[in-house]
Amino acid sequence: MIAFLFALAVTVILILALSHSRKEKSGNWIQFFSKGKEAGFSLREMEQLRQLAINCNIQDPVMIFKSQKQIESCIRSLVRSIRMSGGDDDPWTQDFLSKLFDYCKKIEMEVSESHARINSSRQMDEGQPVRILVPGTGVYRSEVIKNAGNTLTVSRPVNNKITTALQWHGLKISIYFWRADDAGYVFDTDVVDEVFSKGISSLKVEHCDSLFRTQKRKSMRIKLKKTAFLYIAGSDERPGRLERAPGVNCMLEDISETGCAFSVKGQASSGLRLKVQFALDRIPICMLGTVRSVDFREETGLSLVHMEADPLPQRMRNHVLGEVFHMLPEDDDDELPFRVLEEEAKSMTGFNNDDPTRKFQEAVNE
Repeated sequence: MIAFLFALAVTVILILALSHSRKEKSGNWIQFFSKGKEAGFSLREMEQLRQLAINCNIQDPVMIFKSQKQIESCIRSLVRSIRMSGGDDDPWTQDFLSKLFDYCKKIEMEVSESHARINSSRQMDEGQPVRILVPGTGVYRSEVIKNAGNTLTVSRPVNNKITTALQWHGLKISIYFWRADDAGYVFDTDVVDEVFSKGISSLKVEHCDSLFRTQKRKSMRIKLKKTAFLYIAGSDERPGRLERAPGVNCMLEDISETGCAFSVKGQASSGLRLKVQFALDRIPICMLGTVRSVDFREETGLSLVHMEADPLPQRMRNHVLGEVFHMLPEDDDDELPFRVLEEEAKSMTGFNNDDPTRKFQEAVNE
């Protein structure tokens, strides 16, 4: 009798535990669909996301909408599925992938902004590039040389288009800078001294403890070293149209879905319309856009060009975001399609890369 009662008690406990577990899982999925609706996903997209969560063995599916790690797992699973099924051209799948990337980007930017934001010039890093505005004169290029004590030391400002020598001591200036993975900042200050710091002609300026945050970043950016071709864009150019002939050689320094930075021989200028073409995982990418800023280094003869891209075709955008979020496989032969393209172009047309370089400089100087 005692053994029977004990067995009955154990059975009841197991039934209650199983019932509670099922209710808990059911509750998690109800919350999952509620969070998915808040995030802007359709029922079809949420069902697809639910399947991805199951495939990735995510214990708490609600964490997909809170954890970058969890949603990245789902994106990787979807990218693998697309590759295996050859569904690159399916519009619905590409749209769904784009929404997942956007949500992943939203989570990461919210987290990084809360950690990256600064309030005082005392928090600026040495080596930070800055722009210095002198009212009535112009904008100069400089960088932070030293940040210690009661003043901020910056290199003597340079503007190759302004030949008039300034007496900097006592000037009121505005300092603008873009902080990596954060935002743009500006503050007003006074020049207190002209000095030599670390062997460099420099200015000491007063600190400011109330920086004005001018603009938040709009996209995730990743640094990389990758060869690319550069072209002058025509007035009727459409985004994503690939060139068959090689252009001017340049070196990508970073990319995002909204633009890129690259180094190129010679001196470029702001406002120029350009195309940059390169390969990611053997897939050709073509960015059409406008040059927003140029840093020309006389000692190397190179320009570091920051280009804002026009909206990319969705498939190209997803592929770029795949690189930004490290979803693409490593491929040592990534440049192969362009090496082949260049050799083909030379053999068919006698194309010499010095020729587009010359034409590029002629177009820039017009």
